[in-house]
Amino acid sequence: MEGTKGTDAEVPKEHRARRLTGAEAFRAHATLLVGLVLCGLAFWFELGRAEGGNELSWAYVFEWPLLSVFAVYMWWNVLDPDRQSRVKLKKTKQLAPEFHGMLSAWEEHQRALTEENEARDTDGEKRTH
Repeated sequence: MEGTKGTDAEVPKEHRARRLTGAEAFRAHATLLVGLVLCGLAFWFELGRAEGGNELSWAYVFEWPLLSVFAVYMWWNVLDPDRQSRVKLKKTKQLAPEFHGMLSAWEEHQRALTEENEARDTDGEKRTH
């Protein structure tokens, strides 16, 4: 798998989210379009009110464009839900070979501590922190 690092090949098929296509994608595009039009109209409305002297409307003048940017971000995540897992797979760091022994020793130590605590709990002793 060296040549497929960070691709769909590393994610089991049952865990892969499918990309929207067809009617589902069209509905997502249409929803985004309606949302962006509404944000644009709300921006225009609030800008008119703000220029007319309503000071509170200045907050909405900046809020509506930010909401539209968030809508685009969410639209992209709905269209390609597997993108986040692919990005995370690309960013995973590999352990340097000289530290593999240290890692396995630490994992073994953690297992021993867990077993010891479980044995102590089953014997009726209460752990105090």
